[in-house]
Amino acid sequence: MAGPGSRVFISHLSGVAVFDPNGDQVGRVRDVVVSLRIGGRPPRVLGLVVEVVARRRIFLPMTRVTSLESGQVLTTGVINMRRFEQRPSETLVLAELLDRTVTRTKTHEEVTVLDVAMVQTRVREWEITKVFVQTGKLSRLRKAKGETLTLDWSAVTGFALAEEGQGAANLLATFEQLRPADLANVMHHLSSKRRAEVAAALDDDRLADVLEELPEDDQVEIIGKLQEERAADVLEAMDPDDAADLLSDLPEEDAERLLRLMEPEDAAEMRRLLSYEEDTAGGLMTTEPIVLEPDATVAEALARVRISDNKPALAAQVYVCRPPNETPTGKYLGTVHFQRLLREPPFTLVGSLVDDDLDPLPPDTPLPLITSYLATYNMVAAPVVDEADHLLGAVTVDDVLDHLLPDDWREAALHGLNGSDLEHGHESEDIRGR
Repeated sequence: MAGPGSRVFISHLSGVAVFDPNGDQVGRVRDVVVSLRIGGRPPRVLGLVVEVVARRRIFLPMTRVTSLESGQVLTTGVINMRRFEQRPSETLVLAELLDRTVTRTKTHEEVTVLDVAMVQTRVREWEITKVFVQTGKLSRLRKAKGETLTLDWSAVTGFALAEEGQGAANLLATFEQLRPADLANVMHHLSSKRRAEVAAALDDDRLADVLEELPEDDQVEIIGKLQEERAADVLEAMDPDDAADLLSDLPEEDAERLLRLMEPEDAAEMRRLLSYEEDTAGGLMTTEPIVLEPDATVAEALARVRISDNKPALAAQVYVCRPPNETPTGKYLGTVHFQRLLREPPFTLVGSLVDDDLDPLPPDTPLPLITSYLATYNMVAAPVVDEADHLLGAVTVDDVLDHLLPDDWREAALHGLNGSDLEHGHESEDIRGR
C-alpha cells in the first residue's frame, strides 16, 4: 500500500487492474469518486469506480483498497457488485475535473487541469492535495504554449463552479487505448454536457465507431449537438446501416437537412437504405461487402479480407459479381468463403470457386426468415440481391442480433443490469463516507 504522504496521480489509475484477496482480477479502474469540501479543504477520496464483467460499474470504497502499487489495485473483504450511481454531492475526477479551466489564487491566471494527485493521510484517508496544470489554452490536440506546474489544491479555485465549453483532451488521453464499445460505456455514464464535450474532441472516425456502440437516445443526443456539417461527416464515417438507423431516429426535417449536407453518393446510399422496412434484409444490410470480379485471384481476395477496417462477419466471405463493383453491383455470381480461400493456391481465380448453391436473400426478407437462413446454413453473413440479380449488400449476424435483442439492450449492457439491481440499492451511507 502506498504509505502516508505517497502521491498517486489519478490519470495513472485509469484502466489499472483490480484484484480481490484471492488474486483474481475483478475489473479495471474507470474513475475516482471524490467529495468536494468548502473552505479550500482538499477533497476527500471516497472510492474507485471499477468496471467489472458486462461493463457493469461498481463502487469500491477506499477503505477496501490495500495497495495501489505496481500497476495494480489490491482489495480486501467482499466486493459489493451493486451498480454504481453517482450522487449529486459526488464528483468524478477523470470525467469532470480534467480539462477544467481554474484560476490560480495568487496570480489570478487561468490554467487548465491536466491531472490531480491524491495522498493518503496519517489517519489512512485519501485526499486530493495536488493539481497538475498547464498555462495557456489547450487545443483539441492537447497542445499548448506555456509551462506545466504542480500546485497545491488550495492554490487554485473554480472546481465547484459550472463550466461551459470544458475541453476533453486530457480525459480522452486516459482512455485512448479503449475499444469503441468501452469508450461508449465511458461516455454513456457522463453527464449530457460532458458527453457533448467529449464527442466534440473525438475525431470523426473515432466518434463514428463509438456512436455505433451507444444506445439510440445517446446517439440522437450527440448528433443533435454537433454542428450540422460535422454531423454529416460523422454519419458518412459510420457503417451505412448504422448511419441509416440513426437517421431514421431523427426528426424527418433534421434527417433531410443532414442528407443534403452529405456527399451525393453517400446520401443516395442512405436514402436507399431508408427506403426499406427496418426489420427486413434491405433495412438490416450493409452496402459495403467485399466485392470481387470473377477474374480476381485468391491472393487479391485474401488481401481484401486482411484489411483491418473490415468487420469479422464481413471478412468471412467475399461476393463475386460482374462489374460494377459498388453496390448495386452487376450480376451476382456467388460467394467464396474465407476458409476456401485459405485452401486454394494464390493464383486461383475466385470465379472458379464460387458457391452458388444457396439462394441469396431478397431485400424484403423479414427478420425471422433471415435468422432461420443464417442458423440453418451456419452463416455469419448473407447476400442481399434484387430481382435483376444485382448485389445490394450483405446482412451480418451482428446486425441481426441487434434487432433480435430488446430495444434497450445496449443501455442494459452499459449499465450491467441483472436481477440484483432490481432488489438492492447503492452502497450504504457509512461506506460512502457520509
